[in-house]
Amino acid sequence: MKVFIDPPNSMILYDLVERFGHEPLSAMAAIQEKIDNIEVDMPPMNVSLDDVVKGLKYAGVEVPSGIRGRLAIWGPMIDEADAAIIMTDPPFNFGCVGCARSDEMVKYLIRRRGIPFVEVEYPHDETEAEATVGSIKDFLEGLQ
Repeated sequence: MKVFIDPPNSMILYDLVERFGHEPLSAMAAIQEKIDNIEVDMPPMNVSLDDVVKGLKYAGVEVPSGIRGRLAIWGPMIDEADAAIIMTDPPFNFGCVGCARSDEMVKYLIRRRGIPFVEVEYPHDETEAEATVGSIKDFLEGLQ
């Protein structure tokens, strides 16, 4: 199954999803595809008109461009996902958590899709980390 991870560039969540036999949907692959595209002359200036239109599907014109830009990449992955993992309250160095509004929109889009998801809190010690990984493991093993 295809599993969207939030934060979408978390290597830890990406690895866990892969270890349990599912396909992680992450920002890294989507951005790599854009950078490798020969039509893009100079990354990071890799925004096309199509990207702007995609972003408008998920957020209106009054929403800041940074949020629309993120949703232009993350929205199609959420649409493609069969399930999702949401990590709540991570520190700023754990994936892309710098924009609270994008984060709220991602959670809203996941819930609106009605796909199965698990919401786990970022662990602060070894005991919490074991419980978090256990919750993610149980969720991923229960997907069919």
